[in-house]
Amino acid sequence: MRIVTRPDFDGIVCAVLLFEALDIKHPVIWVEPNLVQKGRVDIQNEDIIANLPYDERCALWFDHHYTNQIDTPFKGAFKIAPSAAGVIFDYYKNRLQRDYSELVQRADKIDSADLTLDEVLHPENYPYVLLSLTISNEDQPDEPYWNKLVELFRKYDIRQVLIDSEVRKRCQSVVAQNDRYVDFVKKHTSINQKVSITDLRELDKTPCGNRFLVYSIFPDTVANVRIRYEDQYKETIVVNVGHSIFNPNCNVNVGLMLAQFDGGGHRGAGSARFHVSRADEYIPEMINILIKNENNET
Repeated sequence: MRIVTRPDFDGIVCAVLLFEALDIKHPVIWVEPNLVQKGRVDIQNEDIIANLPYDERCALWFDHHYTNQIDTPFKGAFKIAPSAAGVIFDYYKNRLQRDYSELVQRADKIDSADLTLDEVLHPENYPYVLLSLTISNEDQPDEPYWNKLVELFRKYDIRQVLIDSEVRKRCQSVVAQNDRYVDFVKKHTSINQKVSITDLRELDKTPCGNRFLVYSIFPDTVANVRIRYEDQYKETIVVNVGHSIFNPNCNVNVGLMLAQFDGGGHRGAGSARFHVSRADEYIPEMINILIKNENNET
């Protein structure tokens, strides 16, 4: 039996809860959603998939993404909810020996981007927000760190987790990165009507930083399109799209829109990965849909 989940804060909390609720001995399999969508993950018949698209080979599935809904019977739980961790928490609440309610509440808040302007500008004052920013798969896989966070949260509360030397160092690095990231965002973002477009493809290395900062820098926009290469080979484009969390006037279901472009996600945010040869077709189409700002759920 293995846990298969994605490397973000919600995925970390999903893994914590599943380890606590079930007798799991194997390490977590960390993967991105598009790999599951394309059948590139070796899912086994005892695997538990969380916070990812469904695969019929798994034993249990837990998720909350709008575009991952299915009509076929399955074991586990699906609900449109702030986090997948919350779905698992409700399902296994009676099996958990420790009180994880605060951890799940923070997963709900962070994964649904229910953040204040101060939390975005000064994450160092908000422990869970700060720690969530240390979890990234953009530069390179970081499985030892993700696994470490799972183990720490199984034993300690957030105050003790932040005392760990590696966690503390990464949190300090995040604060420094955010200061520099503001400059990158300003330099590489253009505005098309009410949509901000942050194109980082001309950079040799994609800068790390708080993805919500763009909404504070361009408060009149209703959505952001962030474009980068997946790695140094520049064969795959990654596009992240999100509603502004401070100007809630975007009518487009982002996850539903991105499902047309080899992606998916929530109503308010999602991502797509595709071969570079499709960029000139896909990216302008995405931007035009966001500019029209029409409800696409009917």
